[in-house]
Amino acid sequence: MQSLKNHFLMAMPHLEDPNFAGSLSYLCDHDDNGTMGVIVNRPLELTLDALFEQLELGGEASPYRNAPVYYGGPVHKDRGFILHRGTSDVWDSSIQVAEGIALTTSMDMLQALAAGEGPEQFLVCLGCAGWESGQLETELMDNAWLTVEGRADILFEVPPEQRLSAAAGILGIDLNLMTREAGHS
Repeated sequence: MQSLKNHFLMAMPHLEDPNFAGSLSYLCDHDDNGTMGVIVNRPLELTLDALFEQLELGGEASPYRNAPVYYGGPVHKDRGFILHRGTSDVWDSSIQVAEGIALTTSMDMLQALAAGEGPEQFLVCLGCAGWESGQLETELMDNAWLTVEGRADILFEVPPEQRLSAAAGILGIDLNLMTREAGHS
């Protein structure tokens, strides 16, 4: 199977796992070792201001104080994953996912955001989603997900509650019109 890195993973309506039902994930890595991504349409009732305070980063003057923190997935829920526009070469513990999109897991990014610096477009996620080698491929064959190439505008410019529909719209699909029953012909 071709790599699904830089793809959206859309939960099909019949997917009932509470971690993923109604979710839109952005896949940051996909190879023979497995798959890793972050859920990008589930803001928590937590803002960066509270996160800055909890981590004692200051941030009182940061223009990003009111930005939401997202539920990124059920794996490593105590770790931060920051999906952002730009390159990975400026930050510690950062990977380039696609041209103009990087994922950073280091404190230097949070410190920069608290200081009002860093990328202007970003999503701070607590936790991530992960699949062992072959697991996602099996779930795709079981019709649990749809995939489409990721787009930065959907990640960073579309409101979170509209991101799943926007991603499905790339395929010309309205997930609300799909049945919760899966079948094979």
